[in-house]
Amino acid sequence: MNETLISIRNRRSIRIFTDEPVNDGDLKAILHAANQAPSAHNQQSWRFVVLKGNKKSDLAELINKKADDFPRPATALLRMAARSINSAPIVIAVANSGELISRGSDLFKVDKNKGYDFFRIMEIQSSAAAVENLLIAATSLGLATVWLGVLVLIKNDVLRFIGEKEGEFMAVVPVGHAVKSNAGPLKRPLDVVAKFL
Repeated sequence: MNETLISIRNRRSIRIFTDEPVNDGDLKAILHAANQAPSAHNQQSWRFVVLKGNKKSDLAELINKKADDFPRPATALLRMAARSINSAPIVIAVANSGELISRGSDLFKVDKNKGYDFFRIMEIQSSAAAVENLLIAATSLGLATVWLGVLVLIKNDVLRFIGEKEGEFMAVVPVGHAVKSNAGPLKRPLDVVAKFL
């Protein structure tokens, strides 16, 4: 396998990190990789917000406070997410800018109401591709990450916290060095998930 396929295979969700910092060169490299993702009509309607130090700790505190508003399973997952954020030296939040949603009707000459879901989904797809690039790039550099999907439960709170307007997509990714690696979950075999027509 080539290096890209090896990085894809080796990517794991790591939730506990050492206190070793992420150097600026590696941080810029993974942000650059995220920014190279394909985007609908090359609108690149994403924003990357890097949190360190007190800002990162304040985000974890916000999540712990909001966790009390949910039933037990969600509360536990939110608190686990806050621990991962506190543990990592840096956290990268990704948000949609809404630019494609706002300009899509002019680009395609369609009614705003008819086009809204179309452009919304394209922005989500674009930003999700950027996050995946970020995860794989970090793995290729020997860094560990986790995409904290549970934070979608408090998406608008997180977006306000990072200074981004409410939108359709938000991802929070702690980045650092793993305390220990894991084998990762077994994936379903291709003959179960792939169909050839």
